[in-house]
Amino acid sequence: MIMNMTLRPADLRGKLDNVFGAAAAKIRALHQTWGPSRGAPVFTVNGQYTARGWTEWTQGFQFGMALLQYDATGDEQCLATGRDATLKYMAGHLTHTGVHDHGFNNVSTYGNMRRLMREGKIEHDPWLGHFCDLALKVSGAVQASRWTTIHDGSGYIYSFNGPHSLFSDTIRSLRALAVAHTLGQVLMGENDRRINLLDRIIQHSETTARYNVYYGDGRDAYDLPGRVVHESIFNTNDGRYRCPSTQQGYSPFSTWTRGLAWILLGYTEELEFLDTLPDQALAPYGGRARVAEFMERAAKVTADFYIANTATDGIPYWDTGAPGLVRLGEIYSRPSEPYNAHEPVDSSAAAIAAQGLLRLGKRLGSERYWQAGLTVADTLFAEPYLSTDPKHQGLILHAVYHRPNGWDHIPAGQKIPCGESCMWGDYHAMELAVYLQREATGGKYLTFF
Repeated sequence: MIMNMTLRPADLRGKLDNVFGAAAAKIRALHQTWGPSRGAPVFTVNGQYTARGWTEWTQGFQFGMALLQYDATGDEQCLATGRDATLKYMAGHLTHTGVHDHGFNNVSTYGNMRRLMREGKIEHDPWLGHFCDLALKVSGAVQASRWTTIHDGSGYIYSFNGPHSLFSDTIRSLRALAVAHTLGQVLMGENDRRINLLDRIIQHSETTARYNVYYGDGRDAYDLPGRVVHESIFNTNDGRYRCPSTQQGYSPFSTWTRGLAWILLGYTEELEFLDTLPDQALAPYGGRARVAEFMERAAKVTADFYIANTATDGIPYWDTGAPGLVRLGEIYSRPSEPYNAHEPVDSSAAAIAAQGLLRLGKRLGSERYWQAGLTVADTLFAEPYLSTDPKHQGLILHAVYHRPNGWDHIPAGQKIPCGESCMWGDYHAMELAVYLQREATGGKYLTFF
């Protein structure tokens, strides 16, 4: 990536206005045409959102986008859409014991409503406030219940694949536990055992940093600093690590860039959560400095990898080991090419990573990371990535969901997936835009904690 070192958040205000202007019509169009009986909208085909039943992990992004649009523009219709749809359709996600996605579905909806009330952006309704608090308490505890203990006595929240599976995605979903912990929630286990959610946050974070992120220490022949695996596999009989794996990436020995983006943003946001805790809360884990060190290390090494392994405009290809990349030549020395004939880019990875770079740069006082985040946003919020076609329901184009399974649409005349959007890419682009709008105008820092 070539970072624009002179770019400032205020320089993006025109582009941010374009994002919110485009989003308003797209949010309304999807709400008017989508029936929840179809499941959750996942990605677009020929510009129209479609379902892909797997774990229904994207429904909260649909309604959360409406709440973010209200946050940015004061659009009362979007507020009503996001609030009413959350109350009507999201309850099942609160007690969904089969997924690792609570931070995606429930913080994006109940969490955004709670945040808007706490910030005074909507009138505080005591009933709605208690309702959102209860929802978030339940969600965090249910998420924490998916627990595998490993050989050293620590553990991790396991993915929907089962107790053997540790996903990188879950780091971003930990914010469900973090919000629940701030509300005083615990998970009640067998014999009324009170399970501390902070304990599970820190254990999961440390296990993920140890096994899913590489630091150039020679763990295997492909141990590049900042490489990330989508999944780590454990033997559930003895709790020992067995091997790297992937579900949506090309290989266990390359980096699926959306997995890296989840790690980068997830750890950075967890560092912000740590900053809200008193020292005594972190004493049982070796103290604040120790916990912050392993989280910062994971965030920084993945940020550096992202910057080094991304096109000059800040948009990554979907996997650093994708076999067709060799046919594209020096891809990291020129802007991204979403319409190439060999391998797709993934704009959703860019939308996630950009916020991670900005938050990490803000926390560390790093101009390099901050300007990298602004550079990515500057690219995302303009064509060919910002969708300006009113007939296209997506907001950010050129996203990829599951390349190995062949789920992504390849338009007529093209050889790779391109020109389509996904719910998590659109939501994270909106969250990024709200974050930058506040930075540009001196608004309140965007946080759920």
